[in-house]
Amino acid sequence: MGNSESEPPADPDPELSDDAMGRFPVPAFDDLPDDLRDRIAEETARAGFTPNVFAAFAYKPSHFRAFFQFHDALVEDTALEREEIELIVVAVSGVNHCYYCNVAHGALVRIYADDPTLADQLVANYRTADINEAHRTMLDVAVKLTERPTEVEPADLEALREAGFSEEAIWDIGAVTAYYNMSNRLAMFAEMRPNDEFHTLGRE
Repeated sequence: MGNSESEPPADPDPELSDDAMGRFPVPAFDDLPDDLRDRIAEETARAGFTPNVFAAFAYKPSHFRAFFQFHDALVEDTALEREEIELIVVAVSGVNHCYYCNVAHGALVRIYADDPTLADQLVANYRTADINEAHRTMLDVAVKLTERPTEVEPADLEALREAGFSEEAIWDIGAVTAYYNMSNRLAMFAEMRPNDEFHTLGRE
């Protein structure tokens, strides 16, 4: 046997928690298609636990694939910084009162912004959070698109241009906002619950 002190820790086994959502059954990991098992194993190894959103979306594999493919495009092919994406997610989830996304993406805000209190500020009232004026303008538009989409007008996009955002970044702000409005609503409809681990990530 090798010396356990010199061996890297083993990757955790994927575990789809039965309480990942309250209103639909969570499938067994071994019953999933190969591509879903591979993606869930990859995310489990990265995070150290299986985020419940993966367990929940595994209920319908075709929707799992589409949901995470769009997610990957939003965070990989973007003119926004990852911190900016997470700021939008938490501000939008705050006004939507989405428990899952407030907690899970609040952890990502703490990590990407390297700030243990910013996510709590955003959930409570993004307009009083410790963010710069460009990001406040970005969140003003994202929240307007969330709460009053029929009132979005060219002046809102012009405000983003004046704040320094490129045309591609402005598109991405709208796309991230729209995607997470959908995500919030489905998470609340299915009663998805965040993993306990999310509550403490990035707080120290």
